[in-house]
Amino acid sequence: MSAYSSDQDLNVTDATGAGVELDVATNLLNGTVRLSVLWTDEIHLRPDDAERVAHALLRAAERGRRIAEHRSSGPGSSTDASQ
Repeated sequence: MSAYSSDQDLNVTDATGAGVELDVATNLLNGTVRLSVLWTDEIHLRPDDAERVAHALLRAAERGRRIAEHRSSGPGSSTDASQ
């Protein structure tokens, strides 16, 4: 089972038709964000697709912040010990 949750709203492929895809995912354990270019080392995006990727990264960043905040304020965290 993967700790990463992909952005299901992102469906972007290479502008050249090479079948290359992008994946933006959030690690549900620690909140880090992963940007993957699948099937190659680079991708060429149309402007609208580049904007979709940017929005997916923003959604993942917000989700990651919530996960990290929840972890830092959970039981046994350093913020609990100071109270």
